[in-house]
Amino acid sequence: MSVLPLSMRTTLLATTIAVSTMLVAPAYAFADDEARRAILDLRAQIQQMTEQNRQARLLLADQMETLQHEMASMRGQLEKLNWESNLSKGAGQDQAAGSSTQVADPQEQAAYEGPIGLFRSGKYQEAASAFQTFLEAYPNSQLAPEARFYQGSSRYASKDFKGAISGLQELVSTTPQDPRAADALLVIAASQIELNNLAGAKASLQKIVKDYPQTSAAETAKSRLKLL
Repeated sequence: MSVLPLSMRTTLLATTIAVSTMLVAPAYAFADDEARRAILDLRAQIQQMTEQNRQARLLLADQMETLQHEMASMRGQLEKLNWESNLSKGAGQDQAAGSSTQVADPQEQAAYEGPIGLFRSGKYQEAASAFQTFLEAYPNSQLAPEARFYQGSSRYASKDFKGAISGLQELVSTTPQDPRAADALLVIAASQIELNNLAGAKASLQKIVKDYPQTSAAETAKSRLKLL
């Protein structure tokens, strides 16, 4: 048996190792590519799930906000109905008693009773016009503050919100101690909300709480401020 020289054996061993490395390397490369693709696929799936979760959270937030707006609107409508009911009852009591304020001139008194009757009947546009006629005929009447209040309320009920604000602001500025001044501010605030003037509505409600703290209107104003 012949023995190869050391140099030849060394060369043969190096060649064998090189060939083995060439045969094994593609297998490792293939495994690395598979792992890399798997990682990329996993990242893509995670990104997709993250985006879906983000969109779901946004959708849920939008739905919750819409629901809150709807609930606030329903509460506002209920308050409006209650207010209109109480207002009509108050007008009915005024009419049943002739008025909370009586004047000596029967013609002047009758001129006031007519618009109140229209208001109580729900004929708000006609009532607003009739109250204007009364105020022009008797601008200094003791019944003028009441007439302005019910005129403003009639305008609000007939969706003349700017007219309601204008007339009722005159009532509050000229007769701030009138028993209906706080309620007039409530109607002003409601009109401002209808006109999307939330800052103005908030200021009107805060004025009620500050200037008329002992009135029932102040309690209503506090509850409405929580909705703004």
